[in-house]
Formats: sequence, C-alpha cells, structure tokens
Amino acid sequence: MTGRNTPGPRDIAVVAFAQTGHRRSTEDSSEVEMLMPVLHEVLARTGLKTADIGFTCSGSSDYLAGRAFSFTLALDGVGAWPPISESHVEMDGAWALYEAWTKLLTEDTDTALVYSYGKCSPGSVRDVLTRQLDPYYVAPLWPDSVALAALQAQALMDAGHTDEAALAAVGARSRADAAANPYAQLKGRVPQGDYVVRPLRTGDCPPVGDGAAAVLLAAGDRARDLCERPAWIRGIDHRVEAHSLGVRDLTDSPSTRLAAERAGAFERPVDTAELHAPFSSQEVVLRRALRLDDSVRVNPSGGALAANPVMAAGLVRIGEAAARVHRGDSDRALAHATSGPCLQQNLVAVLEGDPR
Repeated sequence: MTGRNTPGPRDIAVVAFAQTGHRRSTEDSSEVEMLMPVLHEVLARTGLKTADIGFTCSGSSDYLAGRAFSFTLALDGVGAWPPISESHVEMDGAWALYEAWTKLLTEDTDTALVYSYGKCSPGSVRDVLTRQLDPYYVAPLWPDSVALAALQAQALMDAGHTDEAALAAVGARSRADAAANPYAQLKGRVPQGDYVVRPLRTGDCPPVGDGAAAVLLAAGDRARDLCERPAWIRGIDHRVEAHSLGVRDLTDSPSTRLAAERAGAFERPVDTAELHAPFSSQEVVLRRALRLDDSVRVNPSGGALAANPVMAAGLVRIGEAAARVHRGDSDRALAHATSGPCLQQNLVAVLEGDPR
C-alpha cells in the first residue's frame, strides 16, 4: 500500500500535538507518570475524552525499558477499561501514526490517539541501539550508534559533501533555533566540544534524554470541528534500506527519496521541513535526498540535536510540523522520521493547512 492520498480516501489531519519537556533524566517518575500529562494535554486541546477516541496506537521499545511487553504498563495512562481498540509498534511513534492513519482510512472510526515515549537515562542507549544491527556480521562487533554515525560522516567528507566546519554550523543553528522551544533539552550556544568518535564532536551528537509525545488524528469534518486549522496529511510513506551496511551508500538515502516521492513531497515546494537527524551529518544526507534548498526552514524547533527522546523524536517531528500549520506559520510542511543505523528506515509525511 502506498502512502499517497488519491481522490478516493478520506482526508485525515493532525488536530493536536503535545510533548514533555525533554530532560536528561526522569528517575523520579515512571513511563506512565511521564506520559500521563502529555495524554491529558493533547485531549484537552480538543475537548475530547478517552471514551471519544476510536483507535489508540503507541510506539516504544522493550529494550529501552528492560522488560517484555512494557507498553502494556503505559496503557494505564490511557485508560484501557472499558476495553479500547488499541495497537502498538516496536518503533518510533511516527510508525504508530502511520498505522493509525491507515486505520482511519478504513472509515471504522473518525479519531485516533497516537503516543510514544522513551527513557534513555537508565542505561547506555548507545549500546542498546546496537541490537538493531545485522546479528551475524555487524552486531557481534558491537559498534555503537555514534561510531556508525561517524562512519557515515567520514564517508560524506571523503565524497566532498561536507566538512567539520559545516557540521558544526548545523549543530549551532539547530540549538539556536531551539532557544524559543520550551520543550528542548539543549538550547542556545553549545560548545562543539571534543571528538566523541572522529570526525563527530559532542556538538554533532544528540543529547541523551527522556521524553514522550502524543498527537490526535481526525478525519474529514470531524477534524474541522476539533481544530481551527487542521494539518492535513496529504501524503505519507515509509521505506527501508538494506540491513547490511556494507551494501549501502552511506552518503545517500534512496529510501528517504522514494518515501518523499510516494508522499508527494516533490509535487510542490514545502516551506518547512522537520528532519529527524540525530547527528549533524545526517541532516546533510537528508537535505540532498529531499532536495531542500535554503528557501526551506529546516528544523525550526531545533530538531533532534536539541532533544532526542528515542522512540518519540520522529513523532515529535510530525507534531512540530503540524503545530506550525496549526499556528499559521507554515502552509505546506514536510516531516521526516528515521529508525535504525545510518538512516536505515525512513518515513516522510507532507502536511498542509487549508488555504488562507
């Protein structure tokens, strides 16, 4: 199934978005306690109650939580009794949104709640993410997420697509933009710092932190009833690269380009792009794959370099893009989410507001 809306399917929009203030550690609260205020806030924005939601879908990771079926505990924050229609993906919440969007296309319901969360502070998230790698050839070597991102950055430099100064500028711009974002973890002028894994320095890498996000989707006239200016999902698609890093060109992202094409991103220019680029070098790859020039406002929220709650950062990108449409700051926005090493899996959504 492709992600393009054709004349047949109903129109679906993001009508509300909420997120936590992302922090280095939330040792004083559980996943449920971290999530509940976000759920309450996103419902309050529309006046809906849990009983009004037709479908609920979440995204999280048992590896981060350190226990099986950890997402069932988070349902306590939603309220699963009386029984609700619910699903879960072991992915970033952006993929949970894709499932909810598909559910709404079936016309079984008019509203959907999507949420995701991640607590990275209890352990070494760099090592946990190694479990995503090819289990036969790569994972036994234990390259962590920063080492793999550095491999990609070095490939970009060797190909002449960027240099250390350009990467430093990406990080500085992102955190300067985050100064106006009350939810960001890192803001303003952050030192570039020492090398973490050459050629990536501290300023090229995302902060480790805990956080959660939630969005509400609604279809057709229901969306207009719930939101003054809905962010209509005009197209959404996700694609995946080969699992083996050795057969990929790390300087390019064909899956992002294909997802964007299938989502209709190239049909008309966008004015805003929220890119899920946890490392400064990955923004370089995504800009090239998505054909974004300097006329496009990239990561006005600060992006993942300012706050990177694993399993929620991709959903935050969609939410931030939708929020700009809600406020009237954007008319046509692109949102991108990624998962896996070196931009392995990529999702692209195109959001539009009604003409003004």
